[in-house]
Amino acid sequence: MTFHQPFYVFDGHTPVPAIIRNYTPEDFEELMVIQSETFPPPYPPEQWWNEEQLHNHVTIFPEGALCVEVDGVLAGSITSLIVDYDPKVPAHSWAETTNDGYIGTHQPNGNTLYIADICVRPRFRRLGLGKWLIQALYHVTVEQDLERLLGGGRMPGYHEHAPGMTAEEYLDQVVTGTLKDPVITFLLRCGRTPLGVAANYLQDEESCNYAALMEWRNPFKN
Repeated sequence: MTFHQPFYVFDGHTPVPAIIRNYTPEDFEELMVIQSETFPPPYPPEQWWNEEQLHNHVTIFPEGALCVEVDGVLAGSITSLIVDYDPKVPAHSWAETTNDGYIGTHQPNGNTLYIADICVRPRFRRLGLGKWLIQALYHVTVEQDLERLLGGGRMPGYHEHAPGMTAEEYLDQVVTGTLKDPVITFLLRCGRTPLGVAANYLQDEESCNYAALMEWRNPFKN
């Protein structure tokens, strides 16, 4: 299925045309630049997308490889794959679930759409594109008749509190509103709910290598 969703974002009071669509090989070079802009150091550069990974995304599961343009300029992307997720065994790492981003672990008959990555260029973040991209994957989840959308959310504010609380306690305080986290709070605003915390999820100094596993349940599935 080809994804093609035109809409408008607002730059202040001015509507600006945007579109979410499947990304293609013609986008690869710019997508790699966007990765470097979105995830600057201390994020490890080796975890940015490379051309082979992007090729796999559009070959193995093109339905889950989406990008957003704003007034003709590529502004961000979101990438996913289908996995067979067992809620009784929630702990996992990004690398094992996504095949280090190469998505060779994609299971067409699985039950869960899994977010491998979302990125938005810093200069476009005021436009709310991240929420639009996640909502696009809600559409894919429903279209693919899957149980949920799932992904590990970074916890970049955790390193400031790690000496005095566990990652689970930090997540609880973000959910109750006692603390705010730039990623987890954003995901809550997008309709995602936490399932727990995964240790050693991703090499990420700010998150102390933790991530919050957060889902969106397909409302059309029992």
